[in-house]
Amino acid sequence: MNRLLVAVSLLLPCTALSQEDPRPRARDVGIEVGVFAPGPFNAITDVDGVLVGHSTVREGDRIRTGITAIRPHPGSVYHDRVPAAMHVGNGYGKLLGVTQVRELGELETPILLTCTLCVWKAADALVGWMLEREGMADVRSLNAVVGETNDGGLNDIRARPISVGAGTGTQAFGWKGGIGTSSRILPESLGGFTLGVLVQSNFGGILTIGGAPVGQELERYSFREDVERGDGSAGAGSGSGALERTPPSAGATESDEGQGSIMIILATDAPLSDRNLQRLAARAIMGLARTGSFAGNGSGDYVIAFSTAESVRRPRDMAVRTVEELDNGEMSALFEAAVEATEESIYNSLFRARTVTGMGTTAEALPLGPTLSILRRYGVIQP
Repeated sequence: MNRLLVAVSLLLPCTALSQEDPRPRARDVGIEVGVFAPGPFNAITDVDGVLVGHSTVREGDRIRTGITAIRPHPGSVYHDRVPAAMHVGNGYGKLLGVTQVRELGELETPILLTCTLCVWKAADALVGWMLEREGMADVRSLNAVVGETNDGGLNDIRARPISVGAGTGTQAFGWKGGIGTSSRILPESLGGFTLGVLVQSNFGGILTIGGAPVGQELERYSFREDVERGDGSAGAGSGSGALERTPPSAGATESDEGQGSIMIILATDAPLSDRNLQRLAARAIMGLARTGSFAGNGSGDYVIAFSTAESVRRPRDMAVRTVEELDNGEMSALFEAAVEATEESIYNSLFRARTVTGMGTTAEALPLGPTLSILRRYGVIQP
């Protein structure tokens, strides 16, 4: 893999929302999730110091994949580590570096997101990039953290190509998915902290927006084929034995059983220990559930959460530290912010996505006109 591409993704500013022919974000069309206000950019980069980099490279009609990088702060993450934790909603995935994050409760590298079979190439390139940084000459152990979703429906995944832009070949709820982000700022009376979420959405389910059954209304949702058959043959007790299922083709959600994955990255400037970050990460799954995911058998659903607060940093050369962290009793507002920002990030990944064709398959963008009509009818947005 070209190490230069990893360097580009690690150094570029956030471009997750800049596309040609831009489509609106959820809030632009009147969808307001929750009670807390978003930050200035309504993005994970509203958390001071957090950097996100990616761009999109497509090759021919078979390569639709990439890398997205999240840096907790602009300095050396190895020498100035941040507390971190993770939560597994469903473990059908290839999250690299997980055991050390759980053991030590900290990050020592940026986080990369890519495609399933590119995890190890991306990790190798990240390690190479890190070892070339200033002050790394004597480093002999490095825990690269790399997450993935499977973009094999639109991308020649067996070729293990790497570009940048992890959401390029992903699909969600039968529509084009990808990268989405959102943030929340707590009122000063609740601490005034900022929390941001970035998602790489590539999963199935029954799309629900603000409580409206959008997937059902658009007739594209998991188990549709079985539900609409209506003759009892989908059930185990139908007298003809278990139903023989054939794997659905990419984008064919009528037979979809919720397979796919999502990576959720959560950042906050609240001074949290890795223990409370783990609690916070678990709440993001509630935001995922609100959108209609049920974490199907073949879905890998992961959350990585970290704090950028100076008071909880872990300088490598400091044997004893004085830490000031938020009390357990002050966590509830952050829990709500995590749920809201996760839910809205997923909506943004769908609303901003554009139709993509690759490997002879087309992933259609969520149709805005019919979707907005449904949301008006159910009172989610105003006429």
